[in-house]
Amino acid sequence: MHELKTYIVEDSQVIRDSLIATLEDLVPLKVVGTAEDEASAVAWLTRADNEADLVIIDIFLKSGSGMGILRTTQPMRRGRKAVVLSNYATQDVRRKCLELGADRVFDKSNEIDALIAYCGALAAGDTSPATLA
Repeated sequence: MHELKTYIVEDSQVIRDSLIATLEDLVPLKVVGTAEDEASAVAWLTRADNEADLVIIDIFLKSGSGMGILRTTQPMRRGRKAVVLSNYATQDVRRKCLELGADRVFDKSNEIDALIAYCGALAAGDTSPATLA
């Protein structure tokens, strides 16, 4: 297993801190940066010297949106995975996020265990479609 370098885009400090603590405790994962808004996330994600294996993105942010991040950064992802973690993971939101290049969409209220399992599989090097679907 390798340590999964992860960038988190979440506007709630409480949720962000809890997510970081949970993921770093349960998965070989290190958070390499965070953002609260679309502009800061896009600036970080588009810099060539910033490395992340995984980006976890909320939809609704202090300004801008997670969909805007997906739309802007999708062409330059350089092999990194991007997942959406939102309270608004409706079928329409899931479909749109996947169209914009998200690898997966997780609901904050009832799919945290699935996100943890997904991160664990990535850290273990398991990138098979069945594991990551």
